[in-house]
Amino acid sequence: MTYPEIDPIIFSIGPIAIRWYALAYIAGLIIGWRLMIRFAKAPGSAVTAEQVDDFLVWATLGVVLGGRLGYVLFYKPAFYISNPVEIFQIWQGGMSFHGGFLGVVVAAFLFARKHKLPIFSLADMLATVAPVGLLFGRIANFINGELYGRVTDVSWGMVFPNGGPLPRHPSQLYEAALEGALLFVILIALRQTDLGKKPGVATGVFLIGYALARGFVELFREPDAHLGLLVGGATMGQLLSVPMVLVGAYLITRQVKR
Repeated sequence: MTYPEIDPIIFSIGPIAIRWYALAYIAGLIIGWRLMIRFAKAPGSAVTAEQVDDFLVWATLGVVLGGRLGYVLFYKPAFYISNPVEIFQIWQGGMSFHGGFLGVVVAAFLFARKHKLPIFSLADMLATVAPVGLLFGRIANFINGELYGRVTDVSWGMVFPNGGPLPRHPSQLYEAALEGALLFVILIALRQTDLGKKPGVATGVFLIGYALARGFVELFREPDAHLGLLVGGATMGQLLSVPMVLVGAYLITRQVKR
């Protein structure tokens, strides 16, 4: 298939450029925020709509700062030690989901503590809407022609601008479908069940669902050139997902046992 080359810059005004990558983050945050307000207005919610409004700034900082710091520490620490100024050049790409996830976890914990909220009431809301951001983020990766897949002979393989002359898996779209669309549908359906309403279960399902989706797609995604394959032939993305499965399983089983 022909890769649909889309300019990563939507439009520019002088030195200011509006990119699809930035728009993806904005769309994910805004849609997630509106969904959380809807959840907060449901009967029995321990989190109010006003508190969701206040948390938006905290979540934004957690995603951006955590995502960038995670990328710097997990993927290119040596490079950024030598080029510290480039740490702040977020518009060039380079965000880690696992770093952004930890950033939001810290933000949610501090926010819940400040407002005396049950931590999992907030966490389960966040877990349900997080796949929306992942969906937009992976589509933006596809538009940027980055994080492409391994060389393949499947009929839907694409030749990416920076991926050499051979067709590759469009692994960004695989992740958008699994981590984004499918996981979102599962979590929305889970919220309608008795088990899904128990504190921490939605968070656990999100953790396991993301880790399994990411671990599977990493089999088709080109490993980072500067890292390659690590312990046991696993990628960095797969290794960072292992703790998510363990924590997610714990959160679910503790409620099942109860």
